[in-house]
Amino acid sequence: MQSTLGEYQETQSTESFALQNSKLLKVRLDQITIQAKQGAMVAYQGDVSFEHAGTGGMGRMLKKAVSGEGTTLMKMSGTGEVFLADTAQDIHLIKLENDAVTCNGKNVLAFDAGIEWDIQKVQGGAAGMMAGGLFNMSLQGSGWVAIISDGPPVLLNTGDAPTFADPQAAITWSSGVATSIKTDVKLKNLIGRGSGESLQMAFQGAGWVLVQPSEGRPVVAAGGGGGGVLGNLGS
Repeated sequence: MQSTLGEYQETQSTESFALQNSKLLKVRLDQITIQAKQGAMVAYQGDVSFEHAGTGGMGRMLKKAVSGEGTTLMKMSGTGEVFLADTAQDIHLIKLENDAVTCNGKNVLAFDAGIEWDIQKVQGGAAGMMAGGLFNMSLQGSGWVAIISDGPPVLLNTGDAPTFADPQAAITWSSGVATSIKTDVKLKNLIGRGSGESLQMAFQGAGWVLVQPSEGRPVVAAGGGGGGVLGNLGS
């Protein structure tokens, strides 16, 4: 039998996180525990166990409850290989070395054992209280972080010029960047009060911000019909 399936053979890498392709992440477990978005597992080989990750403490649980930020996580541990994806969105890898990034929580796919997370508030006063991006997920430490974007993103250098983005389109930015909320009154008057375009995130300082060409896909609640084995682990 002849076949062209050979081009889809499993990728070989010595790294714990590697892209199988632009929409599929391969994670090699070697007696470590990673955390990933609940329901992201599409396949695995080996002796791998899964459990609900929780919030990791009362402080983070309260922040998550108040802000609505952060994604529901599951822990993966053991020995083997796990393949992760989220609705065929594009996957991007960032390797931190005693550093930090801030992410829109729903754009976090997975992160390494050496990464700690928390929920961080964007400054902006009354304008910030109206913005969907007021709270975000801070990831810091050493290891891999895998994020997803709804389409190919653009990487903007925030040190080059004043930089602004839609709160839902700005998915990740570096640790040296300060954020705030800007209200554009003229734009609000132009397009109507019902639009969120008048509220923008402002980025200042040396660093970068990654912006996706979308305001994000609708979030489907986990545990619904056909959610699979891991989709019903609960929150």
